[in-house]
Amino acid sequence: MTDAVKSAAAPSTKPTARIIEGLCWALLLAAGIGVYFGGSIYVIGIAFGLCSSIALTQSWALFSALTGYISLGSVVFYGIGAYITVLMVGSFPLAVILAVAALSAGLFAAVVGWPVLRVRGPYFVILTFGLAELVKNLVMQNEARLGQFSRMLFVVPPLETLYLLMLGCAIVATIVAVLVRRSRFGAGLLAIRENEEAAETIGVPVTRLKIVAFTLSAIIPGAVGGLAALRTSYFEPSTVFDPSLSLAVLTMVLVGGGDDARGPVIGSLLFMLLSELLWARLPQLYLIVLGVTLIVFVLFIPRGVTSLLPATGRRR
Repeated sequence: MTDAVKSAAAPSTKPTARIIEGLCWALLLAAGIGVYFGGSIYVIGIAFGLCSSIALTQSWALFSALTGYISLGSVVFYGIGAYITVLMVGSFPLAVILAVAALSAGLFAAVVGWPVLRVRGPYFVILTFGLAELVKNLVMQNEARLGQFSRMLFVVPPLETLYLLMLGCAIVATIVAVLVRRSRFGAGLLAIRENEEAAETIGVPVTRLKIVAFTLSAIIPGAVGGLAALRTSYFEPSTVFDPSLSLAVLTMVLVGGGDDARGPVIGSLLFMLLSELLWARLPQLYLIVLGVTLIVFVLFIPRGVTSLLPATGRRR
């Protein structure tokens, strides 16, 4: 094929890919709404978990995938949202509780972002992990001081309502991810990932962009943590602040890919299928298969499944 033919064929390829992608998004949205109206309790429960994973992975990728700062602190914002919800449930309307939970997680990220984001590489990874453990122990000490070692929630909304709210979190997180990647703000974050010193030299406000992205990536997990606490009707700090949540989020983004908003969705879907197929039937093989999957993707598909799909956004 000559260069002229290639250039003539190129314009029709990208619009076609965009149409296909738009149809896929529409089908996912229709499926999510269909589950609310016609799904059984079991199906709604699975869809609730899937939407939770999508919201968490999109929020994580918004900061870590774009800046290259690998964070293990997702569970901090998740746990803060859950704890705020537990303290407020029964005394305030649900909308107010979730708003306060989300904003509290975002405020915490904004406050700790200034000192935490001054380190990079493995030091940042270790610091975010230590931050999660610090907050967990502070909550446990506060609960012990109050004489509350675990809490049962008796006044919670029905699962259908919680699922609809979680679906909304997943949709909002995905829309924000798409908009950020197509904005100057997202271009600045990518510049930080490629070469932070060079980006700062040419005038990119590196510190401000990192703090804003870090704060945005904490808001949705705060709401997700609150909804998850209401879903389980039980709160125990060591469970809510379990570091395996951060590792699971990292795994899903790694499998799906973080450079595209489709990646976290694909990673969450694959993770859910793997969990349903193996966790209930062969739990002893679950972690083995998960580990092998990670090794395969790191070695052979380091940019995730989306690197194998046709590009639909603007070239970076």
